[in-house]
Amino acid sequence: MERDPKVEKYRRYLLLEKGLSANSIDAYMTDLKKLMKFMEGKAIDMKSVQTIHLEEFLAELHDKNISSRSIARIISGLKSFFRFLILEKIRLDDPAELLEAPKIGLKLPVVLSLEEIDSLLGVIDLSTAEGTRNYAIIETLYSCGLRISELTNLRFSNLYFKEGFIRVEGKGSKQRLVPISDVAIQKIQDWIYYRNQIPIKKGNEEFLFVSSRGKAISRVTVFHYIKLYAEKMGLQKKISPHVFRHSFATHLLERGANIRVIQEMLGHEKITTTEIYTHIDRHFLRQEIIEHHPRS
Repeated sequence: MERDPKVEKYRRYLLLEKGLSANSIDAYMTDLKKLMKFMEGKAIDMKSVQTIHLEEFLAELHDKNISSRSIARIISGLKSFFRFLILEKIRLDDPAELLEAPKIGLKLPVVLSLEEIDSLLGVIDLSTAEGTRNYAIIETLYSCGLRISELTNLRFSNLYFKEGFIRVEGKGSKQRLVPISDVAIQKIQDWIYYRNQIPIKKGNEEFLFVSSRGKAISRVTVFHYIKLYAEKMGLQKKISPHVFRHSFATHLLERGANIRVIQEMLGHEKITTTEIYTHIDRHFLRQEIIEHHPRS
């Protein structure tokens, strides 16, 4: 697929015209690769694909127990690709136009309590450079409600500690200023002391969080340590770096923050994306009532 000129042109279209992140583009290309492999098995060219062929492809995904959420994402990608083919005059019609995404029930994300976050941080060994860095990473994820990609891309030029802000580049290369807590600032400064002793690889000088080898820290490394600390503290919840972002927004809402402020902090383009946290808040309130009401 990588050698197909129209696919490479589509990749550039997603990057330059749609402004999608590298992760979103990778997901679109992976899904497109699945479709092309399916069509190759049927000896059908992209110019000849009809709606019925796409329905057969989706039915096969369903038979493989692909989740409704993933199928909905794949359909969105198919619609984008065939609209691109029309723009490029490769096709005159859109076989994906009539595809309907499966209904997806509301899935509440995992959220940690403040006590659970403190307990997780409590198992980190702060006597090491690695532990000091990881503490600063988790504190920053939670304190600022960052996506993992936003954290790994943080540079020294993004830090405005005197003003109490950091500059974050979110989805679609959109930038926003996010307040940062005094605790997170102190933990980052603790880490910088160790970072200054690490030989930094060329091209990585500006990155705030680096590995012991002097390269910008990867998403995989952050995932690894968070899972490690969760296991060490005996946490039963399945967590990832994104859980700290969910927890950040939920705790703000529970304490009375305006949802528009939370939207701005998280960098959500639509308020409907932020409204998931109102459902979490109601769920939290219901659990509290069930647990403490005398009639329960």
